[in-house]
Parts: sequence; C-alpha cells; structure tokens
Amino acid sequence: MTGRRNIEIGIRTLLILATLVIVIAGLKAAERFFVPFLLALFIATVSFPITAWLRRHKVPRFFAVITTVLVDFAFLAGVVLIGVTLIGELQEKWESKYQAQSTQKLAQTEDWAVATIVKWSNVPEEEARRNVRAYVTEDLTKQLSNIKVEDIVGLGTNVVGRVTAFLGAAFIVVLFTVFMLMEARMFGRRLSLIAEARGPNFERMLHAGKDIQRFLGIKTVVSLATGFLAGFLCWAAGLDFFILWGILAWALNYIPVMGSIVAGIPPTILTLVLMGWPSALAVGVGYVAINTFLGNFIEPMMMGRRFGISTLVVIISVMFWGWVWGPVGMFLAVPIMMMLKVILENSYEFRWIAVAISKEKGELADDEKELKEAVEAAETVGLAEGTAPEVGASR
Repeated sequence: MTGRRNIEIGIRTLLILATLVIVIAGLKAAERFFVPFLLALFIATVSFPITAWLRRHKVPRFFAVITTVLVDFAFLAGVVLIGVTLIGELQEKWESKYQAQSTQKLAQTEDWAVATIVKWSNVPEEEARRNVRAYVTEDLTKQLSNIKVEDIVGLGTNVVGRVTAFLGAAFIVVLFTVFMLMEARMFGRRLSLIAEARGPNFERMLHAGKDIQRFLGIKTVVSLATGFLAGFLCWAAGLDFFILWGILAWALNYIPVMGSIVAGIPPTILTLVLMGWPSALAVGVGYVAINTFLGNFIEPMMMGRRFGISTLVVIISVMFWGWVWGPVGMFLAVPIMMMLKVILENSYEFRWIAVAISKEKGELADDEKELKEAVEAAETVGLAEGTAPEVGASR
C-alpha cells in the first residue's frame, strides 16, 4: 500500500512539473495577450475606488467608468510626456555642460590617485600616471567623449518608435480596463449566483480579490510617496531635473529591491559630477533612508502580516517574470506573486506553499504552528480525495 502511494505521489509530482513547464512556455509565447491583460487588471484594480466613489455620488456607471479611464490615462500620459521631455533636456545638457565637468572631475581624480600612489610607494610620478590612465581614466574618458548628440537623437527616435509600437497594445489595455471596471460590481454577484446554483464556492476568491486590491492601492500610495520624497531630496540638494528623478523613483518602486537601487544611481552619479563626493554621499544616503523608512516600516505597517513575501522569493520572482515578459514582467512581478500567494492562502491543499514563501514574522513558534496547520490541511484534503473512490467501490 505504501509503495503504491509513493508511486502515485511520484507520478503526480512529475505531472505537476510537466504542467508547469507547459504553462510557462505558454505564458512566454502568449506575451502579447497576457501583458496588456495584466496591465489592464493592474490599472483597473488600482483605480476601482475612483469608479466606486463616482457611483456612490449617483454618477451613471458608464460615465463613471469613462471618467476613471480618462483620469488614469491622462495621468500616465502626462507622466510619460514630462519624463520624455526631461530626458531630452538632460541629454542635451550633458553634452553642453555636464560632459566637460565630468571630464574635469576625472582629471582631478587622476591627479589625486597619482599623488596618493607616489606618496605611499616608490613609483615615479610618470609611471604612476601612466598606470592610472591605462587601468582607469583612459577608458572612462573615451566613454565620456563618445556620448554625442547623434546618440541622443537616435535614442529619442528609438523611444518614439517604441511608444508608437505600444499604442496598439495601449488601445487594448484601455478596452480591457473599461470592461473590467464595467463588470467589477456584477462579477461578485455572478459568483454568488454560481454558489447558489450549487456550483463551486468562490467566496474565498472574492476575498482574495479584495486583498489584492488593497495591496496594489497601498503599493501605489507608497510609490507616490517615494517619488515625492526622492524629488524633494534632489531639489534640496540643488540637483537639476529633480522632477525626473522623482518620476523615476515612483515608477521603479514597483520593482522591489532592484528598482529602488537603480532609481538612486543616476542622481547620485550626477551629484558626484557636479558637486563632488560629499554631496553625492548625502544624496545616496538620503535615497537609502527614504527606501528603508517607507519600504521596511511604513509599507509593512500599512499592509500588515498577511501581505509579507520573503525577500528571496521577491528577487527570484522579479528575475523570473522579467525573463518571461521583459521589463513589464519585472514591473508586475510582485502583484502577480501577491495574487498567487493570496489564492494559495485561500486553498486548503496548497496553503503550505503560501506559508513557505511568506516573509519571516519574527516569532518562530507561530510560523512553525501556521506551517504545520497548513500541511495538515493539505494532507486532509489529499486523504479525502484518495479515499472517495474506495468508498464508492465498496458500495
């Protein structure tokens, strides 16, 4: 009996793994469908409170949905327009002003490195300067001098081409968003009718949808706060294009761990070029403080224990969904993982997976108890499924 059960478990595991491979291949192949759909789901989930507020104020459903969609895409279009404009100005200013200053800073760094080597070793100054140029400054100087206006125009053309190519997908996103908002209220009623008709009980899925909506709303608020504080920090430091750095911090904050790091690199480097390393250090520390305060204190406090995901799982999910769907996959990695986690939490059989990927809560005894209960629940479901055929056969 035990051997037969082990064989069944092995076959079931192989089938699950094979199914996962097929599903992943399908997700990667169907990128053009799933990416607009998930973007629309993300936008509709975040903006549904606007529609609900308008409906409470007696605005007809159609006009409430259209108003919500117009507000959403007017905001996104404004952000993109401002961002592209500021990037163009930044690139032009780089060639006219920042490039010369960066070359000067590089020459000063070379002089400092040569003086330090001569002071602490017996190497002649000419040899020390030759070594510093060969290993450090020469390549950097060439790279700085290779940044031309032609490259900027080419980059701008590439961006315009990408935006134009995305307009078709954006139209699909708008359609998806409109219909999702139109059907949002009726969706819950239909699931209740299915349950009343003795169909599957989707009450747990409705609860999961509310949890995901709350998560995305909190993440959006925290991202906006991150962008505002980052822009204010750059403005206080006297850095140019502080609005651009705020937009960058807001957008990349949706990509956990890596997004915040990437958002802080350009303004820190620009501060180093224009103002020196003390100011650059202050800006870098400011970015770390903002992300630490909001990401490690405010966001967990607002979300509570239910939404915690292990940092390792987050990093792996960002890399995985980035591989599947590119930058959009990295952007949607955490919302997707939250959907999966909440769905797994509301499943008796697979709840142990949700517990396993959750963030450590600090009290090991509680975690072990929760994991044990989840595994026991899964085993109970498995035993019930396995014994059902035998009961039928005995009859």
